Amino acid sequence: MSSSRRRISVLAVIVVVVTVGGAAAAWADHDNDGRRPYLALGDSVVFGFITQAGFEYGNPDNFVGYPDYAERLLRLTSTNAGCPGEATTSFLSSTGADNGCRAFRGLAPLHVDYGSTQLLFAEGFLRDHRNTKLVTIGIGANDVFILQSGCASKPNPQQCVVSGLPAVLATIAQNMETILFSLRASGFRGVLMIVNYYSLDYSDPVGTSGTIALNQAITEFARANGAVVADVFTAFKTAAAVAGGQTCGAGLLNASPQNQFTCDVHPSQSGQKLIGRTVADTFRATRWADD
Repeated sequence: MSSSRRRISVLAVIVVVVTVGGAAAAWADHDNDGRRPYLALGDSVVFGFITQAGFEYGNPDNFVGYPDYAERLLRLTSTNAGCPGEATTSFLSSTGADNGCRAFRGLAPLHVDYGSTQLLFAEGFLRDHRNTKLVTIGIGANDVFILQSGCASKPNPQQCVVSGLPAVLATIAQNMETILFSLRASGFRGVLMIVNYYSLDYSDPVGTSGTIALNQAITEFARANGAVVADVFTAFKTAAAVAGGQTCGAGLLNASPQNQFTCDVHPSQSGQKLIGRTVADTFRATRWADD
C-alpha cells in the first residue's frame, strides 16, 4: 500500500543519500549462507514503508518489513523486492499505472536494486535460484487507491468509487492470475503464497467489506496456480479485538505524522511481526501438508 501523493512530494525535496552497495544487495550470494532463498514481492507493506521519514529514505535498512521477521522464523534468507506504491498494473508493465512506485525508485533505493518491472526481476531471480523455498506476494491495494485518487475531483467521489470498483477488482484478479502463472512458469516449485490485507478498522463495516472484496480479488486464482493464502485479515482481526476492532488502537499501524493518536495505512513493527508470524505459520502448515 502507499500513502497519499503528499509522500512523494516530500521525497522530492529531501536530499537522498544512496549508500554504495546498500540498495544493490548481492542476492546472488544468498545461496552461500547455508539457508534457502525466500523472495518477497509486493508493495509498501512488504517494503516496510514509514510515512515522512526524511533522510531515512536514503538507506533501505531503515525500513523493516514482514519478510525480515518471516525469514528468521523459517531460517530462510529473504530478498525483499517490495516497492512503495506498486500496483498490479505496474508490477506487470513499466508503463502500467502505479501509486508512486516509479517516483520512489527514482529518488530512493529499494531493498534490492533492479531496473525492470518487479515481475521481470522475480522471474530472473527464480531462474537463478532454483532452490528458492518460498515466494510471497502482497499487492493490489494501490490499484484501489489509484481509483480513489481519480475520483477525488469528481462531483460525487464516493459514488465514483462505488461505480468504478467492480472493474478495478476484476482487473486486479486478472493481473494476479498473470502474476501467479508467470511465477510458476519460471520453474518455481516451492511454496507460492499470497499475503492478504488487513482492515484498517474492523469496527467499520463499510471499509472492512471493501477489504474483503479486495482480498477475494487477489486470491481468486490462488488454487489454480498452486498458491496458498496467508490470512493476515483474520490475524489482525483477532489482535484488534482488544481495542474493539480498531486496528489503529491496537497498535498495529504506524501513527500518522500529523496526529499521533491516529494512524496511516502502514503496519507498525508489531503489525509487521504479526504478518511475518502468519506467513511462517502458513508456510509450516503447507510444508507439513506436502509431507
